[in-house]
Amino acid sequence: MQFGAGKPATAGPLATLLLPGLGRQWQGTPDRLPAGVRVAIVVSRYNDAITGRLLQGAVATLQAAGLEAGHLDVAWVPGAFELPLAADRLAASGAYAAVICLGAIIRGETTHDQHIASAVGQGIEQCSRARGLPVLFGVLTCNSLDQAQARAGGTAGNKGEECAVAAIEMITLLAQISPPAKPPQPQGDSR
Repeated sequence: MQFGAGKPATAGPLATLLLPGLGRQWQGTPDRLPAGVRVAIVVSRYNDAITGRLLQGAVATLQAAGLEAGHLDVAWVPGAFELPLAADRLAASGAYAAVICLGAIIRGETTHDQHIASAVGQGIEQCSRARGLPVLFGVLTCNSLDQAQARAGGTAGNKGEECAVAAIEMITLLAQISPPAKPPQPQGDSR
């Protein structure tokens, strides 16, 4: 994939890194989902004029990549702060190949937004590592409503679409890599 371009690595900076003789190399594809996968999206209702547009972009992208009808579930949460808990519950279910988190945190008069953004980012990252599943951060952290609108289908693109592309690429990448070996289970006391 070219950096930031959303295209397979047939040309550009990354293609030069994919060299024979380096051992195993894996690369996900950003445009086609394997058959049968399920995806969940968790969306914040707070700033829903923005998050609704992020959701529309993500859904359209997943459908264009071949996500089968009925294989996309959406959970609405009150605000961005609740995204990690709902994402963790969905990821723990084992029913999904990825969970996408969508929200919009817009700076106000205090530093409240910074605390929320930090907690949400850490919670989503921790959920992804703990569950061994792509849990994607599609949360806008903007200084103004204008910046958020620009990133939700405006002049700066749609971050919901970009997050869905990242989910597709991670799903197809992880499908190529063997899951980690489970540690041996302790046997009973052998004394």
